[in-house]
Order: sequence, then structure tokens, then C-alpha cells
Amino acid sequence: MRPRKIVVIGGGPAALSSAIYGLRAGHKVVLVERESIGGQIATSPLVENYPAFPKGSGLELSNAMFEQTMAIGAEMEPDEALSVEKKENRFLVHCQYTDIEADAVILATGAKHRELGIPGEKENVGKGVYYCAVCDSFQVEGKRAIVIGDGNSAVQYANYLAKTAKEVEICTLFDSFFAEKGLVDTLAALPNVHVHHGISSKAIENNGNTLRVLFEGTDSHEKLSLECEGIFVAIGQLPDNERFRNLVDLDEKGYVIADEGMRTRTPGVFAAGDCRKKEVRQVVTAVNDGAIAALSADRYLSALPQS
Repeated sequence: MRPRKIVVIGGGPAALSSAIYGLRAGHKVVLVERESIGGQIATSPLVENYPAFPKGSGLELSNAMFEQTMAIGAEMEPDEALSVEKKENRFLVHCQYTDIEADAVILATGAKHRELGIPGEKENVGKGVYYCAVCDSFQVEGKRAIVIGDGNSAVQYANYLAKTAKEVEICTLFDSFFAEKGLVDTLAALPNVHVHHGISSKAIENNGNTLRVLFEGTDSHEKLSLECEGIFVAIGQLPDNERFRNLVDLDEKGYVIADEGMRTRTPGVFAAGDCRKKEVRQVVTAVNDGAIAALSADRYLSALPQS
């Protein structure tokens, strides 16, 4: 009987966890990742909320996961998965440079934080510009923070940061929030939170100890600048799942719809981590998803006819 092969598309915590559990179940596992290993967590300067990892950089955490995965036999294919084709009880993963046959596929493509796209943003990522309040709130303890965004995530960020930050300025593009009333009411009751509606961010300047965000009124075009020690961008995330629509259902935002077993509508195709529709996107929940996806894949493979 030939060994079963699981192809995991992605290289973040969900993908690495999937690979570890798939390998321990006795399957051959191939990781397909076009960029660097680690996903979003690799860019975090400090992680303090992952069990048994009291303190360290996201890169250190993701490197440890990757080393463990490779040490127990995973194969790495540095390529981009362009599409997946179902062929009877098997799959063909079409990559940019090669095609890979698989008995099961785990989608762990993650999601990227939507960027502002303004001067000074990329240069200061991890140096004052952040995309996760839960991950990086320690950076502004007792300091000033700016949150940019007007939806649920932005309001949640501001509420969360206000617990430890000295002052939080939340800046919206439109003249009101697009968030749940309960979240907005909680925000309005916080004495250290100040709201600025109807302003568009134009540039970020690093002055050494502080950052300055330059804004312009969306209607008035008046100029405004705010200084802080940390900027938290909360304008949404961008999944990259359209290429798999032939095998999975996507929600209105493009996230893969999967059940609690990480099973999609196509038997043999699973989804794990930030790429799937879910409530909480943290490294620990991504690892959880990966383990469940691999165990579900093992059950699926065990039920296939022997060959």
C-alpha cells in the first residue's frame, strides 16, 4: 500500500500544525508556500500570549514550528499553488513551476491585513505600526495610541487598547462608525478615548521616539496631525481563496466556509487558520485549526479504498 500524501498550501502556524499532525498520523506531507515561512505572526516583534512560549518574537516562534515540522519529515515546495483540480479520489495541485498529486489537501493560506497604502507605513511596520491590538498592545502601555478604522475591529481595538494605554485616538474615514452599537457605546464611555470622524490618513512620519500621522478632512480637506507611540491599522483583512472556488464555498468576504472538523464541501479538501470563516484569528486558534484539519484528513484517508 502506497503512503497517502497530504498537500498543505501555506506556511503559517495553521499549515505547520497541519503538517505535524499529518506526519504523526503516518502520512507524507508536502508544504507549498510561495513566500517566507511563518505567516503574519513572523512579523510580530513580541509574542506573549502563546502557551509555553512566555516571551519572544513571532519569527522565533514560527522558526521553532518550522524546524520541528521539517525534523519529523515534512517536504517543502517553495512554489505558488495556483489552483487545485479534483481527479476521482485524488487531487492535482497546479503550482507555478510544477504540479503535485495529493490524496488530500489542506488550505492554510491565511489572510493579510489590509494596508493603508500611504507613505511611511511599510517602513514602520513593527516599529510603531501594527495590525493586531491583542498581539502588540504592550507596545503602548501607558502611552498614546492611534487606531485607524471605522468597523467592528477598529472599535474593538480601541476598547482593548484603552485598558492599558494612556490615551487612544480612533480615526475614521467616514462620519460615523460601522460597528455594533454595544461596542460603540462601550467606546463612548471610556474617558481616555477620543474619536475623530471623517478624516483620511495621508502619511506616517517617524520622529524617533514618536510617530506622527498626517490626516486630511474627507469633506473639509483641513489638515490634521496626531502624534503617538503606536498606530494600529484596523481596516479589514484580505483572504486569497478565489483560486480554490471550484472546490470550496466562500463567504461574502472571500473566506472558506468549513465546519468544525475543517471540512469543506469537497471531501478531501480541508481549510485551517485565518483563511476560513471564523470569529477569532490568533496564532493559537490557527494551530488548533491545523491539528483538527490534519486529524479530519487522516480519517478521510483511512476510509479511502486501499491501493
